[in-house]
Amino acid sequence: MMVPSRRLLGLGVVTVALALAVFLDRRLWPALLWADMTLLLVAAGDALLGRRALVDVERRPPGTFSIGRANPVELTLQSRARRRLTVQVTDDLFPSGHSDELPMTVTLPPGASATLRYRVRPSERGDFALGDHHLCWPTPLGLWLRQRRVTARHEVRVYPDLQAVRAYELLARQDRELALWRTVRMRGGESEFERLREYQRDDEFRNIDWKATARRQKLITREHQLERNQNVVFALDCGRLMTAESDGLSQLDHALNATLMLSHVALRLGDHVGQVAFDAEVRSFLQPTSGRRASQRIVQASYDLQPRLCETDFRAAQAQLASRARNAPVARAAARRAHPRRRAHARRRAAPADASADSQVPGDQGAPAAVGVES
Repeated sequence: MMVPSRRLLGLGVVTVALALAVFLDRRLWPALLWADMTLLLVAAGDALLGRRALVDVERRPPGTFSIGRANPVELTLQSRARRRLTVQVTDDLFPSGHSDELPMTVTLPPGASATLRYRVRPSERGDFALGDHHLCWPTPLGLWLRQRRVTARHEVRVYPDLQAVRAYELLARQDRELALWRTVRMRGGESEFERLREYQRDDEFRNIDWKATARRQKLITREHQLERNQNVVFALDCGRLMTAESDGLSQLDHALNATLMLSHVALRLGDHVGQVAFDAEVRSFLQPTSGRRASQRIVQASYDLQPRLCETDFRAAQAQLASRARNAPVARAAARRAHPRRRAHARRRAAPADASADSQVPGDQGAPAAVGVES
């Protein structure tokens, strides 16, 4: 399609001014006719010379986008012209995608190519598509702008914030985790035995090991460590309260970003990770698993999860978890947390019969922990 340029519009204004001058002086009529015919012929010839499609474009987007992040998209422009071209290019983005760098302008020498990059910042998760290309360059005389629409479609998936996980993993490989996190050694409760040591003034009396105390003739106390190799389940509220937005993202998006980061850290520490999403009903449930694919399962199960305008039924979600107690370790954990006496009885049965000072008794794999993520 041809669009008049500013140069052609300027020449048109000159002819209009000359036409107004004819009303004052009839002798200018031949000059007006000559100017109009000349402009018409030159504009028509310029349009014929510039009608060819002289520029091709190819797009290489990433397969996955991270919500709320600037995701790079690469364009390659190839010129087939024998002259220098100034090309303006833009892309059709999906409704929730925004880019402050479009349209872009590049100057292509004769027969040359150029690579351009712009960044798309999506505000919603799900399946989307990048649409057609729109190119624009001037004709040889600059009287017209040749516009070309190149049909294209690239499917993209917008996931939770994967770039934060990649940055954390990169720093972890470089032994620079302290640049993001400050790790502190924390003592556990009563779940996993670590060692025996001498009693100190601030120790609790219930942690005193009386058998070891009798053998050594001095107070000996048990020390516990944080449980490892645990089943961690992230409970995501997808109700109406999670539709509120903060910094351009919904509360559910922030919760999913936190879930993805925490699950990655938990998997690196050897834990099993699962997820349950619910509002008025349970919408998805993932069994706790370990390994590299555990994070991928969470991403695949939640990338198109959207909050709904309904009240969250926490009791229904707890009932669904309890109904899966035979197959899901996390459901059994939720049921035991509802009965403290049963949990205490199980802990007493799992306690070692004799904790020796010369041997360290490892704790068994504890109950899965349900972690609620709600903003």
